[in-house]
Amino acid sequence: MTEQEKAVALAQKQAEMERTIREAVQGLRAQFDACPFEGEPCTPVEEEEYLTMPDGVRLYMQIYKPAEKSSFPVLVQRSCYPQQAALYQVYGEELARRGYGYLVQTCRGTGKSEGQWEPNVNERADGLFTLNWLNDQPWAESIGYFGASYLALTGWAIADAVPEKVKGMLLTVYGTDRFTSAYEKGLFRHDVLTGWAMQNAGHPVTADYLESCRYRPHAGVDEALWGGRLDWYQDWIHATRRSDPYWQQGWWKQLMDIPAKVKVPVYIVDAWYDHHFGSAMNTWLSLNEETKQHSWLDVGCWNHMSHPCLAWGEQKHLENGDVKRILEWFDLLLKQKQQPRLRVRAYTLREDCWKELAAWPAPVFAVQNLYLQADGSLAEMPQGGGEVSFDYDPADPCPTCGAESVLTTIDQAGSLLQPEPGWRPDVRTFLSAPLEQPLPICGKIKVRLRVSTDGEDTAFTAKLCEVFPDGSAYNIRGSITTIAADLPEGASYTPGTPVDVTVEMWDIAWTVQPGSRLRLDVSSSDFPQYAAHSNYAGVWADQAETRVAHQTIFTGCPGSCIELPLNL
Repeated sequence: MTEQEKAVALAQKQAEMERTIREAVQGLRAQFDACPFEGEPCTPVEEEEYLTMPDGVRLYMQIYKPAEKSSFPVLVQRSCYPQQAALYQVYGEELARRGYGYLVQTCRGTGKSEGQWEPNVNERADGLFTLNWLNDQPWAESIGYFGASYLALTGWAIADAVPEKVKGMLLTVYGTDRFTSAYEKGLFRHDVLTGWAMQNAGHPVTADYLESCRYRPHAGVDEALWGGRLDWYQDWIHATRRSDPYWQQGWWKQLMDIPAKVKVPVYIVDAWYDHHFGSAMNTWLSLNEETKQHSWLDVGCWNHMSHPCLAWGEQKHLENGDVKRILEWFDLLLKQKQQPRLRVRAYTLREDCWKELAAWPAPVFAVQNLYLQADGSLAEMPQGGGEVSFDYDPADPCPTCGAESVLTTIDQAGSLLQPEPGWRPDVRTFLSAPLEQPLPICGKIKVRLRVSTDGEDTAFTAKLCEVFPDGSAYNIRGSITTIAADLPEGASYTPGTPVDVTVEMWDIAWTVQPGSRLRLDVSSSDFPQYAAHSNYAGVWADQAETRVAHQTIFTGCPGSCIELPLNL
């Protein structure tokens, strides 16, 4: 790419970002406009201040206060996205009008804050120093912390050690189990972390995104295409197992352990088609029981940007904005000064309604098994042996279409119209008979496959869809596995040997309607949602070569079936 082409690409990215932020500002204003005031509105007053950290680095803060009050509850955010300053201004003005203070601090090395930008590692020390400083200010009557995505990470980083004035947190679309947000059965989530790394490298990156994802060996992509080595990205792409030291010590282990130590109420909000969903659910499960009894969980249906992402029907009850939740939660905690009671709510797809549950995970009352058959059907009982085969070429991976774990190509997040059955030579489709009764799926769907390959290792994907009576199909859930990930650690695969693997999908609440069919698509790639497997064994990022693999699925046996958790 020439210097002129790079300049054009940067200008296009900047223009797109500015358009996105303008639209987000309009949407945020509209959310506040829809929430009525309680009492007389206050006058916002804005201040700017630098707070000096113990090592001498100064971090920039904007503080909004209600002019009519000498002390007031303060809501806090810490952000690495200074380009979103227009959004923070809306929060500051609108919250101050409602009697809150608002403090937003830009993270070390971003925007007007001094120091060197390095994702994640400084957020605990900087965040705790900032909150302790705020805790000592006489105008801060009480403190609440809120944020989404990285702004939620800055909250989780300190959640177990906040000072006494902090009464609760509202943390959206993020979780503390970073490994789950990075890998699924040994396959790297390119569309989440490769895209994020390119956008947050600390210097402009103009390389083509898909070319970057395809680059082999991938360990060289930063220096070859991005303008310099990113040590933190190298760590991500080489720590492929949860048992690796990178995840079991240091910052990511500390972060994963924080929820169990949190003592203030937490309101966790996530969505079925957010790429942090799996991590967020593990975070909820990790909360200690005493804290959980005063915390809330909402699971809605939108993507990481809170946008609707269902391509079918009309949804009237999504509740996909955070402003109402922020005002409800902090009014209860900071103004009414009450302790919340445990609340769990989940949006159920195909019913367009929220259901309040006693706990999460929701109770599973039955498991429905459907078995893969050689004729392409799904049967309630296995009906004789058989097999289906296809060839998988890593140089031509199956493109992502409808997904739960994407960010860079976020237009593919959600339940989208699927291509026709068997739409590529490397996709095998299995269909059920039309359903006579509703099928209320609630929990983790699993697809168990008995398979073989002629490669040293390989991947298998599974995507479950509802086929409407008119023949259109929409994805419910999908995921991926590798043979190596389902073997005992240290074991190797002998090519051609039948083995059992399990494709484990994230939770979902989806009621399949009478007259619809279930459709299962099995393949070996889902790109760029996941890295394309090379069909060789070893660490994916170090593999320079690929090969075509011949894949076999053994059907009509207990080893190849779908397990559907039902909440009746």
